[in-house]
Amino acid sequence: MLEKVTFKGAPLTLVGRSLKENTPAPDFIVVSQDLKEKSLADFSAKIKIITFFPSLDTPVCDLQVKEFNKKASGISPEVVIIGISKDLPFAQQRFCEAFEIKNVSLLSDYKTSSFGINYGLLIKELNLLARGALILDKNNILRYRQVVGELTAAPDYAAALGALEAVLENPALPIVNELPNKCKPCTEGMPSLAQDKIKKLLAQYRGWELVEDKKLVKEFKFKDFLEAKYFLDLVAVICQEQGHHPHISLGYAKLKITLTTHAAGGLTDNDFILAGMIDQLNN
Repeated sequence: MLEKVTFKGAPLTLVGRSLKENTPAPDFIVVSQDLKEKSLADFSAKIKIITFFPSLDTPVCDLQVKEFNKKASGISPEVVIIGISKDLPFAQQRFCEAFEIKNVSLLSDYKTSSFGINYGLLIKELNLLARGALILDKNNILRYRQVVGELTAAPDYAAALGALEAVLENPALPIVNELPNKCKPCTEGMPSLAQDKIKKLLAQYRGWELVEDKKLVKEFKFKDFLEAKYFLDLVAVICQEQGHHPHISLGYAKLKITLTTHAAGGLTDNDFILAGMIDQLNN
């Protein structure tokens, strides 16, 4: 079921990948104030507090950034604070200069909504981010997730900082994954998966069918063409970032996705990794 928030009591829908705490956090691509792309790799070996919000032009968002900027002065040097919204980088730069924001790295999700989609924080009706805070440890494990239920309300700063204390005591949980968290670049002649591994993995993926022993196929159904097209747009962002591109056919309210690795002539880990990400979008 899709997560809901409200704006002045009116319900809004959050879309994107459904994530659980204490699991590997996905990467994302956002834009800095000098128009350069940034990702988690730019904050490696740090504990990351990510504060996200709809727009700097609202009083609550304005205060949210200033509050985290102020609290950053008493936080460990092991911690970096990142602020993400869909404000244009130019607006973020003006805000930082006007209010001397030096302890929060403000980044923009305006181009593809990569952060919002990968973390299930994109508001479908507004095309803005929800409000809240995340904490990722040094191994990029998602340790804490707070989404404010009412968009006009402020985050619970005390709860977020309390969770940070627990992460500082154990700053790097081990990564436990049967499959990698990201698709690997394809190379011609790379080996395909053995049939016994394919069957073992397939049992964990609801609704995906094995076709010709070398393709994963799943059909998604929606209420109308626009809903199907919207889901296609979310899938396209994930596929492009992963560098793994399925065959997708759109027919009114149906979307059929076929995964295979052409360089291997069959299925690889990449196909199952991407299938899992696509399923997270549909939860």
